[in-house]
Amino acid sequence: MSPDFQKVYEVLKREFGPQKIRKLPPMDELVLTILSQNTSDRNRDLAWERLRERFPEIGDLLGADLQELEELIRPAGLNRQKARRIKEALHLIKERFGELKIPLKGQELYDFLRSIKGVGPKTAAVVALFSYGEPFFPVDTHIFRVAKRIPLADGKTREEVQDTLTHLVPDHLKMELHLLLIELGRKYCRPRPKCSSCPLRELCKYRRNRERKNSG
Repeated sequence: MSPDFQKVYEVLKREFGPQKIRKLPPMDELVLTILSQNTSDRNRDLAWERLRERFPEIGDLLGADLQELEELIRPAGLNRQKARRIKEALHLIKERFGELKIPLKGQELYDFLRSIKGVGPKTAAVVALFSYGEPFFPVDTHIFRVAKRIPLADGKTREEVQDTLTHLVPDHLKMELHLLLIELGRKYCRPRPKCSSCPLRELCKYRRNRERKNSG
């Protein structure tokens, strides 16, 4: 029996309020999501601001000097790797389609994004969902932890859980529920969880098992 995602959504929305949904052009979202890998939102945003101040148009990155790009995005960490991946991704798209646009939809879009070096399942799903409106459900570290504890989905890996949630979560909830579950993972469902104050404590199997273990 699948979880009541509508109920989960309503509980979390009462707790955290409506979420601001970012809507960027696809190439902007792709670059920003690559910058976000293995870093904080603050560091990602600082790198993004430095990058866009120097290169107002994403297309300008095609001719950017690699070393300059590395320096601009240094705050995001792994700057050499990310700079190469950004340039390689944009060049691949330009070579494949003749412009910085991906005229694909659905699974075909997702599969193409996954074929780009450095674009993993979460990055591909983020771009597909937030820039193209395609019904995928990105799963990051926070959501994976929450999904396994409550549980919301079966799967041993983040990609397996992402595939399951993509099929189970109603399309109209995907964007905001994704953001709400991240908030839950950051504030309550941490590696060392704050179960007693978690808004989903009554739905959570992990919390019940933890309390049984402590009382026994």
